[in-house]
Amino acid sequence: MARFSRLETLAAMKETGLVPVFYNSNADTAAKIADACARGGAVTLEFTNRGDGAVSVFEEMEAYCRERLPGVILGVGSVVDAPTAAQYINVGANFVVGPVLDEETAFLCNARKIPYSPGCGSATEIARAHRLGVEICKIFPGDLVGGPAFVRAVRGPMPWSDLMPTGGVDPTEESLRAWFSAGVSCVGIGSKLVTKDLVAGGDFDGIAKKVKITMDIIKIIRGAV
Repeated sequence: MARFSRLETLAAMKETGLVPVFYNSNADTAAKIADACARGGAVTLEFTNRGDGAVSVFEEMEAYCRERLPGVILGVGSVVDAPTAAQYINVGANFVVGPVLDEETAFLCNARKIPYSPGCGSATEIARAHRLGVEICKIFPGDLVGGPAFVRAVRGPMPWSDLMPTGGVDPTEESLRAWFSAGVSCVGIGSKLVTKDLVAGGDFDGIAKKVKITMDIIKIIRGAV
């Protein structure tokens, strides 16, 4: 079961403002990525359901976090249906993220008090997600549905919306300032943060440094430092 309560997880996502997103088929490498992200200051990590045996890799990662990184909140991404969500919840997923809005997944997560962030691309989908108990809606793909302008437009008539764009978010001051100025609660960043070259080269210190720089930028933008 989840090590963190629904409220703890949601609060951490909003407070830090960053959710690193990654996948690796090797459990040891995935654990090293998680460790690097944690050293960089990231608390909530999204491991995507992208390959065969991904559930087993996630289970090993969660065991590693439980023992070595107790403050890290590990969740799963790229989940499109309830049976898949159930597999990950049963091995310790603290939150579930998906590219689409799926009612059965929302019902399951609500029943287990697990935060669910479905992919939404319109005001109607966001409103529907709210009715299904979603707290933070994933805006996906963030750049293609309208970018920061879309977030600003939605939050005009719906200022209570907590939004997390993924796709089209760069770990640069220009990109992050545009998104946070528009009113996002947090951002998900994948391959532009946990880059293939750093992983391939085993440069986990480089990943940690990149995450820390990104976290520092977000803090400055939010006026937290």
